[in-house]
Amino acid sequence: MARAALWLIQVVGEGKIFTVAKLREAFPDVAQIDRRMRGLRDYGWEISTAREDPELLPQERRFVTRGKDVWVPGQAKSPSHKSSITNAQRAKVFQADGYLCRTCGIAAGEAYEDGVAQAVLNVARRQVTLEDGSVTHQLVTECQRCGRGTVDRSVQLPELLSRIDSLAPLERSVLSGWVKNDQRTYSSLEVLWGLYRTLPEDSREAVADALDGTDD
Repeated sequence: MARAALWLIQVVGEGKIFTVAKLREAFPDVAQIDRRMRGLRDYGWEISTAREDPELLPQERRFVTRGKDVWVPGQAKSPSHKSSITNAQRAKVFQADGYLCRTCGIAAGEAYEDGVAQAVLNVARRQVTLEDGSVTHQLVTECQRCGRGTVDRSVQLPELLSRIDSLAPLERSVLSGWVKNDQRTYSSLEVLWGLYRTLPEDSREAVADALDGTDD
């Protein structure tokens, strides 16, 4: 696994595409080198297949980003989460998440706004810091585009709960309704603000003048 990690860095390069055949050709003396390389995902390495990246062919892989330096002593300790996600687990997560990407909200097979591709959903591991300070990995539905992003989506649960505790009673009630419905509802004022933001300059000035007249 360590040799595969160094090969990805030194030969392939982050963001670049390689094939399973090239990987096996580079390590003719290692049995099941592709399986050993997949183990890097448990240490934060992101390696996409055609399932996560529709631009790839079945035998292609994309080295998205590196994770822990597994060739360094102590870095390749067994991860705290299981190395594979079963089909039963995947189906359960999809159902719990409403078959939607929990990051952007897109559904499987739905076209992105740019019309370039359709969404493919996968189950990702999200790092979560619990209230007692311990760190775990929880499963969540994510589309292939959000999964390829570089944004840190780790969850600090104590900080989130602390911010909820600081909400005013009305704010807390509104948030509770959104959570129960798993959907945010917008007030008429928020809808009007959203429409105003889309207006050309002259129309924005007309709205501003109308509001000034109301104030008078």
